[in-house]
Amino acid sequence: MAFTMHSHSGQFCPGHAKDQLEEVIRHAISVGYRTIGLTEHMPRTQLSDLYPEELDPDQGQTTLAQLVPRHASYLAEAQRLQAKYASQIHILIGFEGEWIRGAEYGPLISSLLSSAPCVDYFIGSIHHTAGIPIDFDKTMFLQAQNACGGSEEKLWERYYDEQFEMLNATRPKVVGHFDLIRLLSEEPDKRVKGWRDGVWERMKRNLEVCKGLGAWLEVNTSALRKGLKEPYPGREVAEEWIKMGGKFTFSDDSHGIAQVATNYTRGLDYLDSLGVTELWTLERVPHPGTAGDIKSELRDKAVTIAEFRQSLRLEQ
Repeated sequence: MAFTMHSHSGQFCPGHAKDQLEEVIRHAISVGYRTIGLTEHMPRTQLSDLYPEELDPDQGQTTLAQLVPRHASYLAEAQRLQAKYASQIHILIGFEGEWIRGAEYGPLISSLLSSAPCVDYFIGSIHHTAGIPIDFDKTMFLQAQNACGGSEEKLWERYYDEQFEMLNATRPKVVGHFDLIRLLSEEPDKRVKGWRDGVWERMKRNLEVCKGLGAWLEVNTSALRKGLKEPYPGREVAEEWIKMGGKFTFSDDSHGIAQVATNYTRGLDYLDSLGVTELWTLERVPHPGTAGDIKSELRDKAVTIAEFRQSLRLEQ
């Protein structure tokens, strides 16, 4: 059974993604997904935390005042769609977390979780380092690098130190794009061990934290559509995670219909090359929308890669 644990829509991430949420779900059904995790971005606390495209008047400029009500509208719509499509696809409701200033974002993540019983999980993600986006464009990447002391190595070290704080403070079930920092690097596909040993020690430390939490590392195929040779995480990290006995989940990190299941075959081939035979997702038993008012139980679910491939219906 094919799935994604990470997705976005233009309806609730305007400027940053495309298409209505229901359209994304219908397309996911058409390509053979049996489960989809809805993970719109959490509200941010300052305008400077938004991506430039979210502040573009031509893209439907976002204001801070819109973010919390939009999140509430997202949760309501997600529950409606969860019930409407219960017979066709298992819909999980989540959000993608941020860690820009821990003193603000840690309590906010906790509040978003405690105030919404419909939320099944959140993705623990880092998109900023020293408060600056590191995955938007090269200009902002270099701004973050300068803020961290001027070298890529110092930027990477800061990235993993901030990730370490996020992991310990929020304890996510799913860790999103663990090595996103390599996207705009001068040498994004170069192995870290023996090259940046201070970085590698931090990466291993963070993996050990993930393992202690029982978290899943997301194999995220968006790295492939953005030009990298391997998904997140790259082979070096994935091999270390496998040594630790860590578990993987799988995501397209789609930002609209056009990116649903993009590079999934390549991502599964990558996992085959690592010797990985199963992936992990969540399921509600019974599924919301199918059993009246009965409270469902959230369970971990293993899916073999063979089963995953069988349910995909992708054009060749």
